[in-house]
This record gives sequence, C-alpha cells and structure tokens, in this order.
Amino acid sequence: MPTPLLWRVLTAVDEAFVGLSGRLRVTGDVPADLRGGPLLLASNHIGNLDPFVLIAACRRIGIAPRFLLAGGLLDAPIMGPALRASGHLRVDRASADAGEAYHRTVEVLKRGGDPIALYPEGRISLDPGLWPERGKTGAARLALSGNVPVIPISQWGAHEAVYWGNTRVSGWDDFKPYLTSYLGGLRRRPTFRVHFGKPVDLSDLVDGRPGDARRAHERIMRAITEGLVPLRVGELDRPRFRDPTRPTTGNSPWRP
Repeated sequence: MPTPLLWRVLTAVDEAFVGLSGRLRVTGDVPADLRGGPLLLASNHIGNLDPFVLIAACRRIGIAPRFLLAGGLLDAPIMGPALRASGHLRVDRASADAGEAYHRTVEVLKRGGDPIALYPEGRISLDPGLWPERGKTGAARLALSGNVPVIPISQWGAHEAVYWGNTRVSGWDDFKPYLTSYLGGLRRRPTFRVHFGKPVDLSDLVDGRPGDARRAHERIMRAITEGLVPLRVGELDRPRFRDPTRPTTGNSPWRP
C-alpha cells in the first residue's frame, strides 16, 4: 500500500519541527531487503516528543512508518481524522473488539508496504533510570503471528525537550509544564539520538507455542536496551536531565 500523500506532508512538517527543537543524530538503518515488506519497528518510550523524533529519524533513512495508536487519539477532533487518513492503526487493549483489531493489524502487516511502529512498553517509562519498562507481549505476538521481522529502535534525548507533564490536561495549569519546558528546550537544543538496531532473531520461536511470545518479547526488549547503552554514556545510572513532573514508580527488568 503506497504511503498516503497527507502522511508524506506531515512527516516533512515533523522533520522541520524536530530540527527546530534540537539536534537529531541517527545511527543504524533498516536493511534494504526488509524495506517494502512486512516489518515492525519496536522502540523504547522516553518522553512526549519521542514519537516526533522517531518519525523524523525514519524519514531521514527513507521510511515512513504508520503507528499503532490508542483509539482516543484517532477519535480526537481535527487530529483524529488526519491520523486515520494517514493510515495509522487503532489499538484499544481494553475494548471488546481488541481481538479483531489485533487480527486486522496482522493482515495489514502481511501486505507489506510501510512498516508499523509501536512502543512495547505501552507508556512513557517511569523507571527511575529511564530504562525500558517490562512492557507487553503485543509486538512479539504480532511478529510471530505474521512471521514479521522486528527492528529494535533505541532513543535518547527527547525526554529533555518536553516534561512528562500530567496524566490529563484540562486547563492552563495542566498545559503550562509542557509549554515552559519546551521553550527551555529550545534554548538548550538537546541532542536527539536514535539508533536502528539489527533485526531481532526470532527464527526458533513459533506462534502459539507456550512461552514463545514471552521469549520473543524478552529478546526485543533486550535488543532495544542494548542499543540504548551507547546512546546514554555517562548517564547509565540516572538521566542528567531532571524532570520534576515525571513520577518514578516503574521498574525496569532490562536495565544492564
């Protein structure tokens, strides 16, 4: 399926926005033989800006992924129709049609075209060291169900551009941390580092065999963490940048 024109335009706008917000450094790549076919991109989640950074990094290496997004985003006024027209996919883990959405995603993956990007953690990490949280097996199950290659993506730096903020925004006081932290980030111009790792080897695992989804998930998360280590040299214990709004209630089992 060809990349929708609207999404091509939006990714160009996004790249300009990310260039304004900081300095983008991209390492690694997606192998040529995997482009155009079924492909999953699995990334760690460190902040509110990192989806924009990920899109810009993908554009730099010549790919335009669609995202698995929560239904709330796709149903939002103005933004929702634009995201749906851009080809992004719905995921509602708690809804009655979650199983149907899962099988629909598998079918989209099998058709190939643009890769599908997702965050196995399901939320911004709340680990004190900002290492990846345990996450869920959704990416692993999608990969095994469709025999789809997985590229692990490691990100660092986007957490310095915008605060974690609030669980909901209902007024100026809730919105203020996002705006003030972003304006501060514009002055600092943090470096956004994104690394595309080698495909995760899942060749010995089988869809539906007990324990294999968990094993695939562990390999994906460890690959993301392995790629993250060289991006945060000097910050292996805790991030240098302190975000006073981000709670630290999570726990990472992948921390090296």
